Amino acid sequence: MKFTRDELRRAMLLYAVTDRSWLNGRTLEEDVEAALKNGVTFLQLREKELPGREVLAQAVRLKELARAYRVPFVVNDRVELALESGADGVHVGQKDIRGRDIRAMLGPDRILGVTANTVELALAAQAAGADYVGAGAVFGTSTKKDANPLTMDRLRAICRAVDIPVVAIGGISAQNIHLLSGSGAAGAAVVSALFAAPDIGAAARDLLARAREMEAGHG
Repeated sequence: MKFTRDELRRAMLLYAVTDRSWLNGRTLEEDVEAALKNGVTFLQLREKELPGREVLAQAVRLKELARAYRVPFVVNDRVELALESGADGVHVGQKDIRGRDIRAMLGPDRILGVTANTVELALAAQAAGADYVGAGAVFGTSTKKDANPLTMDRLRAICRAVDIPVVAIGGISAQNIHLLSGSGAAGAAVVSALFAAPDIGAAARDLLARAREMEAGHG
């Protein structure tokens, strides 16, 4: 699927990053569909440990789910697997873009997201063809051991500096998402706040409502 710039910006509102740590006997597809059905607007498959063939198979299944809900779907880091699976794009970190022209690898139509936690890195990502920036960790995170918290001042500066949407990530929950209000972030990326919840559908509905309140606070 191809998404316009405005569609992509709106899709940042509630950005889900998968984590299989809390499956408890369920499949990842079951958890993801519960999230999509209840308001998630963007989906990223993040698998650091699984072999490539398993990630590819998972990506193909999640791509079809996301397509059914008309939600953009990207694969974390693994550019070749994103292309092979037919995903809408890829999200990469700073280490992944060194010495590689990922925009050229993806072509003009697929989504490129890049992690950036300074104004300089965000501007460089935009110049390299990124469609959006992931900025964090705004409240700390348990999924990245080396992530340093990002101050609200720096998040605001990043949002002001670039023309592409910025999604905030890192330790975001229903209890603190309101603190992003006024930052300029187009939305919030969540991991455990969604997938560790006892009722993923209810968590998605609550997070979406709070994300909309946060968005309204930018005005």
